[in-house]
Amino acid sequence: MSEILGFDSRHAYGALMGLIVLERLMELVVARRNLRQALSQGALEVGASHYPWMVTLHTLFLLACPLEVFLLGRPFRPVLGWAALAIVVGTMGLRYWAVTTLGGRWTTRIVVWPGRPPVLGGPYRFLRHPNYLAVILEIAALPLVHGAWLTALVFSVLNGLLLRVRIREEEAALEKASPYFAALGDKPRLIPG
Repeated sequence: MSEILGFDSRHAYGALMGLIVLERLMELVVARRNLRQALSQGALEVGASHYPWMVTLHTLFLLACPLEVFLLGRPFRPVLGWAALAIVVGTMGLRYWAVTTLGGRWTTRIVVWPGRPPVLGGPYRFLRHPNYLAVILEIAALPLVHGAWLTALVFSVLNGLLLRVRIREEEAALEKASPYFAALGDKPRLIPG
């Protein structure tokens, strides 16, 4: 089944992916602006060695989603596709809740402000890393909107390996710069409750 309301669903999926790419590019503009401001205010970047791997992973992911759909002829399966799309929309909500809560502190890099207390509002009341939860769910769900299960599987595993490094480095840096674990140590990292 490759039609949705008379349209070729692969083209609808390609348009969705195009919107996601535009959204990511806008995020990078905001992240770079926030990084420049943060560094000018005395913040420090840490853990930069894994950042190129993160950029590569996310770039390849955004390319692999439509490539698998078009090259391997993955069909649109309505129950799975619509459920996965609902998850993607939910991840966007969670992501932007985290981003707006962090405000000028949000960036795609690990940046800490020595002496500043950790952010405790918004989704950080419930989780230490709500944005990473959104990324995990999005990487699993976005390919499944149009049946690209291989992309979902491969990139979920790769993202998990990368996040193990990133979260470890980020938490160590946050604890060094502020009383991070005293403030958030009782909160789960990624899964509420």
